[in-house]
Amino acid sequence: MRYEGNIFRPFSEANSYLLQCTIGCSHNQCTFCGMYKDKHYRVRPLQEIKEDIQMARKYYGDVEKVFLCDGDAIAIDTEILLEILDCLKQNFPSLRHVGCYVGPNSTLAKTPSELAALRAAGLKKAYLGVETGDDQLLREVKKGVGAAEMLEAGRRLIQAGWNLSAMVLLGLAGKGPRSHEHALATGRMINEMRPHYLAALTVTPVPGTVLYRQVQRGEFWVLDPFETLEEMKIMLEAITADSIKFVGAHASNYLPISGTLQKDKEDMLKIIEHVLTTRDTRYLRSENMRGL
Repeated sequence: MRYEGNIFRPFSEANSYLLQCTIGCSHNQCTFCGMYKDKHYRVRPLQEIKEDIQMARKYYGDVEKVFLCDGDAIAIDTEILLEILDCLKQNFPSLRHVGCYVGPNSTLAKTPSELAALRAAGLKKAYLGVETGDDQLLREVKKGVGAAEMLEAGRRLIQAGWNLSAMVLLGLAGKGPRSHEHALATGRMINEMRPHYLAALTVTPVPGTVLYRQVQRGEFWVLDPFETLEEMKIMLEAITADSIKFVGAHASNYLPISGTLQKDKEDMLKIIEHVLTTRDTRYLRSENMRGL
């Protein structure tokens, strides 16, 4: 397989064939993200992508899951994406799952009929970096949209039949009163969007990013483990939508906790409250065990 630069994927795509369709991210301005800072965005030639698929067929044989890399593969022209999906189907008869990262602006640039066509062609799993429901904070971290546009992007994907995983960032507002508003606003966003999965990650300043430089200059104060748990608690308490799979096991999180909302909500909150009350660090990942 041919890959350019570092390749990133959601942890739930660990067993997927990773097909690099774009180099980098079409947006690539988020202040906290260091994933594609060394890449200039471009779409790989279709013929190269098809050659990679054929190579993967010879190397792996039949596969069931494919993830389209790099960031924001949904930004690719719809007709080209449909050709890629058709080529995947022809080479992998057992294919049942194709997923990709989706940016809000790239999603909104697609018409509802385009999103439906892509879903019908097999691109059924979307990973949307919601990050926060706080409109001001979204703009400060240069997500490229406000809360209304982010919500609309998620709703369009769900209406088109996609399986949506919304990713949010604990600690994105830093220390101070805005931490509470960030958590509340994120819970409200999730109630309205109603993704199938809600994945919580914790802000980790990455060298080379705007956020890292803000930390170095004393302009941003990273939450401690218990302050991060307090945000998680506030967010979960605010979520009333049902049947959402909450995934908090990401390596960046201090307390790996997962369950189904609302079924497991009370149990998850009890665990969080116990750790917050006892301040027992045995329940928490140590710093050297955390990662991205």
